[in-house]
Amino acid sequence: MAEISESAVRAANEVRVVFSRLRRRLRELDADDDITPSQAAVLSRLDKDGPASTSDLAAAERVRPQSMAVTVAALERAEFVQRRPDPTDGRRQLISLTATGHHRVLGDRAARQEWLARTLQDRCTEAQRRTIIEALTLLDDITQD
Repeated sequence: MAEISESAVRAANEVRVVFSRLRRRLRELDADDDITPSQAAVLSRLDKDGPASTSDLAAAERVRPQSMAVTVAALERAEFVQRRPDPTDGRRQLISLTATGHHRVLGDRAARQEWLARTLQDRCTEAQRRTIIEALTLLDDITQD
């Protein structure tokens, strides 16, 4: 096995640190603080992947089914999600976004997008923004199998 260069180790560390910091900052921008990060993650997953059972959501978010049940119940009380019988298995319930939940996801996403675009505009030159785009293209390339 080939030795890993110092520059590769440094780049890996920098990417990990910057992305973690960016993820935290973007999470802070959610429309209100009336939902937890776990609840926001479930709303986002349902928006992206569509309806899912509580056990499927628990597996996807890597939490216990009991913890996901609490998260889903809170989202249901807030009228962000609804339960419906699974058309292929009447014993299961599928969780899906309500119109209110979908609007919440879109609002949160728009707030994050606007903050990031404005920050990039205010703090970076056009050349720096092009460099960021090129670097992200490279990062995207290495994540493709």
